[in-house]
Amino acid sequence: MPTLSPMERNSPPGLFGLFCLASYLLSMSYGMTFLLAMMLKAHGGSESDAGTVISVAMISTFVAVIFSGHLTDLIGASKAIAGGAILLAVACTGFACVTSFGTALLAFGLVLGFGWGIFYPLGPIIVAMIIEPTRRVKYFALLSGSMMSGIGTGPLVGRAAMAAGYAVESAFMVAAAASLLGGVLFFLIAPRIKRQQAILGPVSVCRITAQAAGSVLRSKAVFAIIMVGLGGAIFGGLSSFQTSYAALHHLDYSLFFLGFMCAAISCRLLIAGMITQRDPYLMSCVLTALMVISVLMSMYSINSPATYLLAAVLLGVGYGLTYSVINGLAANEAPAGKTAQSLLLFSLSYFIGVFGFPLLAGKIIVSDGMQALLSTILFVALANWSITLARLIWRRAAVGVVA
Repeated sequence: MPTLSPMERNSPPGLFGLFCLASYLLSMSYGMTFLLAMMLKAHGGSESDAGTVISVAMISTFVAVIFSGHLTDLIGASKAIAGGAILLAVACTGFACVTSFGTALLAFGLVLGFGWGIFYPLGPIIVAMIIEPTRRVKYFALLSGSMMSGIGTGPLVGRAAMAAGYAVESAFMVAAAASLLGGVLFFLIAPRIKRQQAILGPVSVCRITAQAAGSVLRSKAVFAIIMVGLGGAIFGGLSSFQTSYAALHHLDYSLFFLGFMCAAISCRLLIAGMITQRDPYLMSCVLTALMVISVLMSMYSINSPATYLLAAVLLGVGYGLTYSVINGLAANEAPAGKTAQSLLLFSLSYFIGVFGFPLLAGKIIVSDGMQALLSTILFVALANWSITLARLIWRRAAVGVVA
């Protein structure tokens, strides 16, 4: 086989940019779920109803994640995502048209889960397909920054729509249109991704089996997989009910999403490359500690828009960079030949947290209040930080034994 030049092995000009743009457009649909609590309360519902809708999506997400690898092997990741984009558009349209809690809204929650469960795990797998291993961590960060941009844009579109005198439902229609456009882009770049994948090497099998899952869960990658689930619970719990939290404190919820989004995106795009080159165990310990501090601020120190914004920024820095670090660990600490399966389990764990936890969170708010929810989130954040601390101590003890 002839040796390929660096130019030949690099992603074709503009391909990764289009890939990130399409990912941004699709991610807006998930960001819109943070407005469900506000929309339902305006029509006689509650936070518990919103948590139920979001958590129902977890069921279909599980199914979609598990079979997304099979779908990739069958038709290719890009075309699979294009199909998922249609489901996201249908879900957002449904949320815009059905504003009261009931069977129809739950059905659209299931559709959202199918679409998001196809798109979210396959994005990193495409990166692994078209980018050389030595350069993947940087591109994982760029992709996650693009997706976080879309997620954060969703609530801001809702805020802008209401400021302009439109109902919040109109923002869901904007997300539906964005999902369709993103799907078209994925369909158009599918041949270019396939050619780039062929340049870098043979196609890896992406489907996940019980044997492959067991192999991954027995490896060191399991720690990153657990951590992303806990981080997803923190992110999902705080974001899904931020409109209720802001109303209690007489604040503008858009400050939270603006501060969180700007911090997470700028960190992922500008300094994630430097962070991921340092000791990942130490970095994840420091960054998860920032998440704990942010939750503590939300419990005891929010007394002005400035402190509200600061808490959001700390969460954005901690969560945004931790995700990039542990995403790399999930790929690099996976058993040989099981990178795709490890990334699928990583996404599955994330969905358990980000879609599953809001069900509990909504019930806690209704029964015991917002402060009880924040106490629960603090416990989750401390558990997440404890894993990173234990890994540091474990490694130091192992080095001492060897010495």
